Amino acid sequence: KHCGCRSCNSPFPSRFQLAALERQVFDFLGYQWAPILANFLHIIIVILGLFGTIQYRPRYIVVYAIWTAVWVTWNIFIICFYLEVGGLSKDSELLTFNISRHQSWWSENGPGCVRKEASMSGIKGLDNHSYISVIGCALEYRYIEVMHSSFQILIALVGFVYACYVVSVFTEEEDSFDFIGGFDPFPLYHVNEKPTNLLFKQTYL
Repeated sequence: KHCGCRSCNSPFPSRFQLAALERQVFDFLGYQWAPILANFLHIIIVILGLFGTIQYRPRYIVVYAIWTAVWVTWNIFIICFYLEVGGLSKDSELLTFNISRHQSWWSENGPGCVRKEASMSGIKGLDNHSYISVIGCALEYRYIEVMHSSFQILIALVGFVYACYVVSVFTEEEDSFDFIGGFDPFPLYHVNEKPTNLLFKQTYL
């Protein structure tokens, strides 16, 4: 089976996957373990949706459509986290499962940011340590993370609409598909009836 329209060859699914991979790379660089796990699951679901589109598996596409709601909710949480909404703090270790004090990769590598290290050897108990300061950032890192999450929400909404469209197309094609003559107005097996005039002749004889 194959889709008879252009939706199966649409570049949208591959773009969704590229957006997820891009997000995963920057979260890996920042050792953000909770987003890393969420992104990994998201990539798996996107691949599943892509497989369903190519291999005519509407159920897989439905799973992807349901997942988009979860993905939107997760990204809304990330936005609230970095904007410190509802008692959340961007300086907490929530996204690293409290096993490290790493922050977003953008906190030190954002546009215009200059990273400086100052020796702490003169302070007791902090020998061989350095203090890292970041100055000159054109945009605070939390806003970059907010823009990342907002873009993911937009992609997810587009993906949801696309998934619904593909499922509807597959459903229409499946309804109109002729299952081995199942919709043939003439039966597959029938008895050839004799013409009426021939029956009359046999009766007369």
